[in-house]
Amino acid sequence: MIDRDAVRDNAKYLRNVRPIDPDEIADYIEGAPHPAVVKQTLREEAHDLGLFERDDGTFVPANDDPAPFQNWSPAAFPDDYSFALEDLLIGRYGANWHVDDSGDRLRERVRQLKEDYYRGNPVEYDEDAALGYGIYHLPDYYAAVGYVLSDLAERSLLPRNPRVLDVGAGTGGPALGLHDYLPDDAVVDYHAVEPSASADVLDRMLGETRRNFRTTVHRETAEAFDPDGEYDIVLFASVLSELDDPVAVVEKYLDALADDGAIVAIAPADRNTSIGLREVEREVAPADGDVTVYSPTLRLWDGYAPSDRGWSFDVKPDLDVPGFQRRLDEGRDGDEDEGTFVNVDVQYSYSVLRTDGERRLDVRGNPARFAKMAEMERHVTNRIDLLAVKLSHDLSEGNNQVFKIGDGSEAVDHYAVRTRETVLNADVADADYGDVLVFENVLALWNDDEEAYNLVVDDETLVDRVA
Repeated sequence: MIDRDAVRDNAKYLRNVRPIDPDEIADYIEGAPHPAVVKQTLREEAHDLGLFERDDGTFVPANDDPAPFQNWSPAAFPDDYSFALEDLLIGRYGANWHVDDSGDRLRERVRQLKEDYYRGNPVEYDEDAALGYGIYHLPDYYAAVGYVLSDLAERSLLPRNPRVLDVGAGTGGPALGLHDYLPDDAVVDYHAVEPSASADVLDRMLGETRRNFRTTVHRETAEAFDPDGEYDIVLFASVLSELDDPVAVVEKYLDALADDGAIVAIAPADRNTSIGLREVEREVAPADGDVTVYSPTLRLWDGYAPSDRGWSFDVKPDLDVPGFQRRLDEGRDGDEDEGTFVNVDVQYSYSVLRTDGERRLDVRGNPARFAKMAEMERHVTNRIDLLAVKLSHDLSEGNNQVFKIGDGSEAVDHYAVRTRETVLNADVADADYGDVLVFENVLALWNDDEEAYNLVVDDETLVDRVA
């Protein structure tokens, strides 16, 4: 057994003097341990010591500035990760993994996974299902997490050297997106909780990460795992819908969150999982609680929380179709549409929660200036001023543009309906998902068919994006 404390003490001294060489430290440790053992010990302690391992095997102080914001917009799932997945497929099924019995089995697993998610059924992952899941979901999950992390990075709230807990890590799409979003000089202590056969795929995919992206996979359930220490990011990516009691699980992991850390929850954009995510958010972050919704569904009125349906999701550019999806799709049944086994749409719901009171935009409603959605009934047929978060892209089918909006007080759905396009109301269309908008002179109407409020944006309405 190496004297770990002695290694740490020497590293703490030398880090302020010169690059730390494991060969040198070995000479200072009782028993003269092999330098390779010293190097491994330094790697295990690197995150706590704030050390970055260079290509030459020496260690230097890590850059502790926040991770920079980047204009994340991947065009494709990276080749290195695609090759790693195909290595797994070839290793299990052979070079022609996508045809004959193995291709049929994988396609059937993907069909079943899609059906289970749609029906809200429990999902079981054997090795075939895990690989099918990886084929279908690695690319879009990879892309989605980077867009969500941008909400934190734009305000310098994403650590460059985070300690991360990925609960229900699956086959690794979110982990790889996190890895590629962070800069090359990041030192990451990444822990995955994944009990299913997906952990085998995850292990292989994590093998493609940088040396300073240290990974540990815990093959336990979210309910059984006991978090050790504090984490800067606790990630729940496409897992909440699979838990028996997602609220209890999220509350459990809130206790493992650093004071300035963030819970990042992501779900597919379909109705059931998206609404389910928002229900968890509202249970965990009530109007009078200690948990703050950082983004995207900002509560703009103190003391209020929304109780509408809550179906809200973001849409980003599609990815290129990866070769492994195209090959699997070529073997589809004759009655299946082309693209049945292709999934490159980047559409997702998300919630970022914090306990330090930070919000993406520190904007709050003033009752002397703005109407409140909780009181919209008394404003029907009137023109009002309104403060709201944009919570969808255009939902129309070619007629008047329609955008879901909210202010955190709404009990039913509210939609901005643009009937006249002008330069002065262009921001309702041009603003990004999650932006806060000021509507001046918007007409409030009740829509019986949709059982929702329509806020009509016409040539008398001004819309401005709040910086």
